[in-house]
Amino acid sequence: MAGIGYDARLILEWFVPVRFQTPARLLLLTLILFFAACSSRVRMEAAETLPVDAMYGEAKTALDDGEVKRAVKFYERLVARFPYGRYHEQAQIELAYALYRDNKPDESLSAINRFIKIYPTHPRIDYAYYLRGLVNFNRRIGLLEKYFSDDITRRDLQYVRQSFQDFGELVNKYPDSSYAPDARQRMVYLRNGLANSELMVASYYFRRGAYLAAAGRAKFLLETYQESPATADALAIMAESYRRIGRAQLGDEAAQVLKLNYPEHPYLDGNWPAKRSKWKQLNQFAG
Repeated sequence: MAGIGYDARLILEWFVPVRFQTPARLLLLTLILFFAACSSRVRMEAAETLPVDAMYGEAKTALDDGEVKRAVKFYERLVARFPYGRYHEQAQIELAYALYRDNKPDESLSAINRFIKIYPTHPRIDYAYYLRGLVNFNRRIGLLEKYFSDDITRRDLQYVRQSFQDFGELVNKYPDSSYAPDARQRMVYLRNGLANSELMVASYYFRRGAYLAAAGRAKFLLETYQESPATADALAIMAESYRRIGRAQLGDEAAQVLKLNYPEHPYLDGNWPAKRSKWKQLNQFAG
């Protein structure tokens, strides 16, 4: 409008009553800013002629602003148009992150695995391993997982185990990575969750009178997740299960280990397992 010679203030005075001019000024300013912002955005059609640095800038700005779908489109076009160079490499790993933010875990993992395969010595390869673990760590597929998102035992354990493995690979290959401390903390959380899942299964077998299966599951927990808090109850299940199937020596050995490591565990005082509520008696799969 400035090129035509109109003054926004005069237009406001001509067509808007005085008592409405203050709100109208705010509205006019908002519209001007909105259209100015729109005009500064590069349309996807125009992206076909952008140089690589400008295209990367558009993608990065969109990602930083939370416009992940727009970022994905620009990153994908950049990767396709410019198959070599540092912008291409950086765009690939940032595309993986944008896809993760866009709730497309399978596509994100595909991009990550491709990056790891093609650029195994890239300066940010540790981030690729970390991001792979993060994608699996945050996967939700079922209705129950949406309502019990913090309870690992209610998740698809396939992705939980894969995330644990992914973070473990990062920590083993790049122990000094800046992402390693967070990966280790997540591994502890995942380990405890996986151990609790095994404990739930062992407890279910125990309540159903399948004592040999209960002892076997408890033994697996102890061998696989040794530092988990669930090991105390696993030892109790093992001790009592062995005693109930007539293997007193194995039961006594498990009880002795429990006493050495958890001397205040209620099993040692005969107060385990605790009496279950009516609801949990009806629901055999309840913890």
